[in-house]
Amino acid sequence: MKKSSLLRNTSILMIATIVSRVIGLLYRSPLGAAIGSEGLGYYGTASNVYVILLLISSYSIPMAVSKIVSERLALKQYRNAQRVFHGALIYAATVGALAALLAFFGGKYLLAYNQQNALPALRVLAPTIFFSAILGVLRGYFQAHNTMVPTSVSQILEQIANAVVSILAGCLLISAFATDSTSKAILGSVGGTMGTAAGVLVGLLLMIFVYRVNRRGIHKKIKKDRSHTEESYGNILKILFFMVTPVIFTTFIYNANAYVDNYIYSSLMGWHGVDSSVINAAYGEFSNYYVTLINVPLALASASASAMMPEVSGEFAVGNYREANTRILQTIRLTMFLSIPAAVGLGVLSFPITGVLFPASTELSAWLLLGGSVSVVFSALSTITNSALQSIGRQKTALRNAAISLGLNVLVVTVILLVSEKPGIYAVLIANIAFSVSMCFLNNLSIRKYLRFRNEIRNTYLKPLAAAAGMGVVTWIVYYGLYLLTRLEALCLLAAIVVAVPLYLILYVWITQIPEEEMRRFPMGTKIVKALKLLRIYT
Repeated sequence: MKKSSLLRNTSILMIATIVSRVIGLLYRSPLGAAIGSEGLGYYGTASNVYVILLLISSYSIPMAVSKIVSERLALKQYRNAQRVFHGALIYAATVGALAALLAFFGGKYLLAYNQQNALPALRVLAPTIFFSAILGVLRGYFQAHNTMVPTSVSQILEQIANAVVSILAGCLLISAFATDSTSKAILGSVGGTMGTAAGVLVGLLLMIFVYRVNRRGIHKKIKKDRSHTEESYGNILKILFFMVTPVIFTTFIYNANAYVDNYIYSSLMGWHGVDSSVINAAYGEFSNYYVTLINVPLALASASASAMMPEVSGEFAVGNYREANTRILQTIRLTMFLSIPAAVGLGVLSFPITGVLFPASTELSAWLLLGGSVSVVFSALSTITNSALQSIGRQKTALRNAAISLGLNVLVVTVILLVSEKPGIYAVLIANIAFSVSMCFLNNLSIRKYLRFRNEIRNTYLKPLAAAAGMGVVTWIVYYGLYLLTRLEALCLLAAIVVAVPLYLILYVWITQIPEEEMRRFPMGTKIVKALKLLRIYT
């Protein structure tokens, strides 16, 4: 029952994540057409600073709240779980407000000297940081109760509001106030960030509504609580601080490479004498096209990690280490089942994918996707293992691993760009790959040390890779063969994807010999099994 619960929750989050990421993917093209590559550069720069402040104030709060509350729920301490929720709200409101003030009043000091045009967009995002902190507590609270539907629905609505408002606000501001290309880029980036703010507000309102609907049932459990120890809010805030702070710093370092890379890239390219508009245009393609595409499969890993954390924390809290290891392996296997073919598909079809989805992009985006697709696998695995370390209380270990990897990232991008400006944005790409590989390697060593965790290399990695490789070869032949005949890029891409998905599933079953019962536990597994039975793969 517990295993099916983990897979069910993971599936719910994955489906919601896919839907929200697809929405985010689709609106990037009209947004890019409206505000241009330079505008996307300012939008990406402001978003990087926003994410850094969000990391410090609220990004890790859902995981932290989920872990702390789930531990108390596992011990049937419902009253203390609720007090943790209240304490987390106080904590989030405080740090969220401080981060919002820093973004608004100190934003210019957080931007590179040649990136000050991104400041208006950053100031629009400032109040969003506060609301995101509150939203994070609510999402983590319901995840701890093994209820992923509220989080999933709020993510989808958040992305819909973001997409609609970003495009409308960007177009309206440009048409009403833009006087030249620079003002168009600045106003367009402001419109894009207004969409982000609108999305967070919609998500927060939904989660408040869900909490009010469930409040009666929550208080019934609290009244039945027979535990005699009631934690003080002072003690709860202390626990939150010492537990959340390492998690926040770990996640901060884990995600800070985007901000650090942008800062170093912009500064060193400016030092070489490259014009700021050229710098921003290249970074706009990297951050809004390449990163957006890579983040689609990576979001599935984040969904798996979110669903796994309360499960592993609960098992670890009661001393059931073997079951905790089973949960981790189960999550890794599911993530690799999805991430490995995604990486192969993005690499093989990089040019048609960027050409069809982002007509305003140049070949730069396609080359970035081709070179960076391999990072999907390493980044996905590092996300799961990072969450596993946090689940068992090894936040400081995860923090150390992230710090080492960030140091390697900074060294790589700095050395490359100090030698020459010619690699340009590719230096950032190489540094990103080095970061993900380092995180993956160090986290796996740590889990093996503290949980005696053993990866199943053949079944978890090599066999899915063999199936994905076969899929990749056939997909490449299908796309480019059809393209030679028709020259219809979108149609050929659709045909290649239609062939790739069932082909991978067939090859995966043949190579791994995965039992029908286990396949049914995967996202949409029952429907997949039915389809494979029609093809006589399962009898």
